[in-house]
Amino acid sequence: MFTELLLALLIGGLIFFLVKRSRNQVLQTEDGWWGIGAPPDGEEDVTIHPFNVTTSDEELEDLYRRIDQTRPVPSLEDSQFNYGFNSQYLEKVVSYWRNDFNWRRQVDKLNQYPQFKTKIEGIDVHYLHVKPEKQHEGTATIPLIMVHGWPGSFYEFYGLIPLLTQPSDPNDLVFEVVCPSIPGYGFSEAPHKKGFDSICAARIFHKLMKRLGFQQFYAHGGDWGWLITTNMAQLDPKSVKGLHLNFAPPSKHSLSMFLSIVLGRYFPKLFGFTHMDVQQLYPCMEKLAVEPLKESGYLHIQATKPDTVGRGLNDSPVGLAAYILEKFSTWTHRDFRNLEDGGLTRKFSLDDLLTNVMIYWTSGCIIPSMRFYKENFSKDLNQQHHNIPVYVPTGFACFPNEVSYTPKLWVKQKYWQLESFTPMTRGGHFAAMEEPQLMAEDIQKFTKTVEKK
Repeated sequence: MFTELLLALLIGGLIFFLVKRSRNQVLQTEDGWWGIGAPPDGEEDVTIHPFNVTTSDEELEDLYRRIDQTRPVPSLEDSQFNYGFNSQYLEKVVSYWRNDFNWRRQVDKLNQYPQFKTKIEGIDVHYLHVKPEKQHEGTATIPLIMVHGWPGSFYEFYGLIPLLTQPSDPNDLVFEVVCPSIPGYGFSEAPHKKGFDSICAARIFHKLMKRLGFQQFYAHGGDWGWLITTNMAQLDPKSVKGLHLNFAPPSKHSLSMFLSIVLGRYFPKLFGFTHMDVQQLYPCMEKLAVEPLKESGYLHIQATKPDTVGRGLNDSPVGLAAYILEKFSTWTHRDFRNLEDGGLTRKFSLDDLLTNVMIYWTSGCIIPSMRFYKENFSKDLNQQHHNIPVYVPTGFACFPNEVSYTPKLWVKQKYWQLESFTPMTRGGHFAAMEEPQLMAEDIQKFTKTVEKK
């Protein structure tokens, strides 16, 4: 009896030690300098400057001239979007862009929310800061940073922001939202030196939130925003009260993940797989191997030689639109590849899609946005943050048409305090832009859960 008790105490102590040690693991980082030349001798200017998106006759004339000089190329017969963006439909999009799209009106829409720039580690960081117009007396707002990905922008959140800052239900929480542009994206200055990866972006966004006066806050992300906000939780878990994601591909493969892939189809309950999990994951070879290959060609280019293809996209607005909008087709639903129009306007308006393209075009950010892949993939794929669990409260919104489907079992391997896992009824990769109502509801549900604790 004594031996068994001693053994139990030893095992319990070992488990407690391992858990405590893992909980003490934080991501290590050092300040960087991404401006031109060497950092200044004195302290960095921390002034926050108001910012507005602007345009000019010269900018529009240059755009129209380049559009008019594009050289159309016919698509193959019956190819739809299976060879990329269908050329016949591209002509319709370009015609709308050239003749009907009103960029000045969209600039006014972009400026409806307060925007700012502030210099952090040598580069100007652009962000929205949206406070509630009115709120009930005695209620505090919940600070929330939302981070976009590629080929999106801060504009992805424009439909979501009012649902969080001005909720219609008086029982809902009221958020104060910060939406930064990743350095090298949109109106944030691009790093001038090599090595700017997701950890650097996470460190800069921590500094941004502290500069705005937030010692604790929630974070939300999809696409690159998933990794950046995850790194934020790993860097300073005491500052991130809760982490909400809608994208979380496995960062490393484990034995339990391998077994779930092999046996999950036949013994789904053993791995906690739902009917939705089985539908999404199998047939295994097609869903987990072939499908990602069909959609990852861009990744290999951007992770190796982004500047080469990027130079062509930076010169051609039509090429840029085709490159970006193809993702808004196939990443929204893979079956859209089989449609002549790519299903683009089934979930989005051309005005919204072209506004996102124009953010890339007018800021000239396509090359630095693509470099972010090289900076993250050029390093050791087993770098530190892949091995550190996230132990801040986490919520995951699982959209069925996401490019990379992640069942609850796999999410929990990385995010140890998974407070909520919500299987969504519809939606794909650009969920915040495609289904803002569903996203707002899940952010509300998750945050209420954490706040009650």
